Amino acid sequence: MDGDSEDPSDETQYHLGVKPADLAEAVLLPGNPDRIETITRFWDRAEQRARHREYRTVTGEYDGTPISVTSTGIGSPSAAIAVEELARAGADTLIRVGSTGAIQPDMEIGDLVITTGGVRQEGTSSEYVREDYPAVADREVTSALVAAAERLGYDYHLGLTMSADSFYAGQGRPGFEGFRAAGSEDLVEELREANVKNIEMEASAILTLSNLYDLRAGAICSVYANRATGEFRTEGDNRAAEVASLAVHLLAEMDRVKEAAGVEHWHPGLTLAD
Repeated sequence: MDGDSEDPSDETQYHLGVKPADLAEAVLLPGNPDRIETITRFWDRAEQRARHREYRTVTGEYDGTPISVTSTGIGSPSAAIAVEELARAGADTLIRVGSTGAIQPDMEIGDLVITTGGVRQEGTSSEYVREDYPAVADREVTSALVAAAERLGYDYHLGLTMSADSFYAGQGRPGFEGFRAAGSEDLVEELREANVKNIEMEASAILTLSNLYDLRAGAICSVYANRATGEFRTEGDNRAAEVASLAVHLLAEMDRVKEAAGVEHWHPGLTLAD
């Protein structure tokens, strides 16, 4: 079959245009295709393998570790397509790398948020599994992201992320001509009181689908806005990109240590060389 087939069993994926030979096992997932250059500038080498619609895939190497990046576009529906087709093409580790709005007052513009779990306000994951199924980040991916941020000396926050299906009404912002969705005026404050750290649009779907398919997944975002303080600046993309890339390398090292120790899961008795 040719690469334009919609047959989900076809080797070349319909939306992403990738096949297994195009990918590393670990794939970073920015939303914006233009963010790929921000990410790959930290790599030793990078080569574009596919581009179709919002999906752009580049594969290369970071510090000797194979790594890929695929842009997902905006929102959970297109991110879910990426998860589906990357899994079909052989990816086993997915890390969202994006931007976000913080909702806790102590979070600074440019800080990083490492997601431990998601509030599933997006509707995509509900088409896969019941609504009380949790969106949980893989603990090894989360540990690698924390270790990478610590090694690089970047400020980060660890906690829950809410994923919405819209940028305006779904995140408590007014719509056109001041339109207010029901409940939107109280949304951010309710999330803040529940100790949710940030709001974005893809993480909970990526985490949910990855858990369903037994993939490792996590998310790291740079804070562009703080909804509590009213600040907004586009900062932190480089830090999120560097941390995510280093985390993939650390995960590969963790996997080698686990294999040598004859264990399946990372635990505090195992260590990485500095």
